[in-house]
Amino acid sequence: MNKRTVLIILAFFSIYIFWGSTYLWNKIAVTELPPFMLAGIRFTTAGCIIFIIARAMGKSLAITRKQLINSIIAGFLFLGYGNGVIVWALRYVDSGFAALEASLQPLIILVLMRIIQRKPIKIKSIIGILFGMIGMYLLISQQDLTANRESIIGIIMIFTCIICWSVGSIFVAQADLPKNFFITTGYQMITAGAMLIVSSFLFNETWTSPDTWSFETQISIICLIIFGSIAAFTSFNYLLKEVSTEKVATSAYVNPVIALLLGWYFLNETITLQSAIAAGIILTGVYFINSRKDKKIKFARRNS
Repeated sequence: MNKRTVLIILAFFSIYIFWGSTYLWNKIAVTELPPFMLAGIRFTTAGCIIFIIARAMGKSLAITRKQLINSIIAGFLFLGYGNGVIVWALRYVDSGFAALEASLQPLIILVLMRIIQRKPIKIKSIIGILFGMIGMYLLISQQDLTANRESIIGIIMIFTCIICWSVGSIFVAQADLPKNFFITTGYQMITAGAMLIVSSFLFNETWTSPDTWSFETQISIICLIIFGSIAAFTSFNYLLKEVSTEKVATSAYVNPVIALLLGWYFLNETITLQSAIAAGIILTGVYFINSRKDKKIKFARRNS
């Protein structure tokens, strides 16, 4: 087995397992820490580490004014709002449920591209969207959820995050950003982290010292920074250069399954029969989207 093959296997493991695990780590940490503080610390720290690594590798951190503005916009769409709000929503929604709802992103992107760019929607995509709508209805119509007002709010806010990620995907595909994806990621994380820290103070969140956090929370944040932010996102960008976009997009099928299983095993989250059926229908819809013959559309992925 050559070096390239080993790297590809490790990279797929990273985007499958690490990204699927971020919902569990966020859920554990947000039960103890304020959501915007948690997300702000995560992305600011990850961004600083990325810059340190980049400088150690001799990479230039130079960036034009336009690239900086675009990085700030992308950072807000993907991480500031797109991730910060979903961490907030995890206080009211199970981690596996959130991951399953997030898997609707490819469907939302297609709808937005139709609305914004007037791109035609293929038959397979229409079938995928219909599956997604049916699966989403089954998912959110469960009695335990509809009877809980906070859960409904969490579901709605997660959906706004999906829209945010999708708009970010379309924006990034056309925006002027640094050519080095590692540098681009660093700027997005630093700027988004700063936004989240400001938001934390605006919402009067109570900050605490890391030495007062529980061991589980400390480990979760370390995992979010190292594995969820740095390793997984770097692996994702590496795979986009080495294999087809369609293969990389298979993470959309695996992440919800990983999140559901981890939430069930570690947090005793319930996987109802209706949720399992909804999961199958939604992921079938995502399959139809990603199996289209039109290869020209590349979906950007949010950092979970």
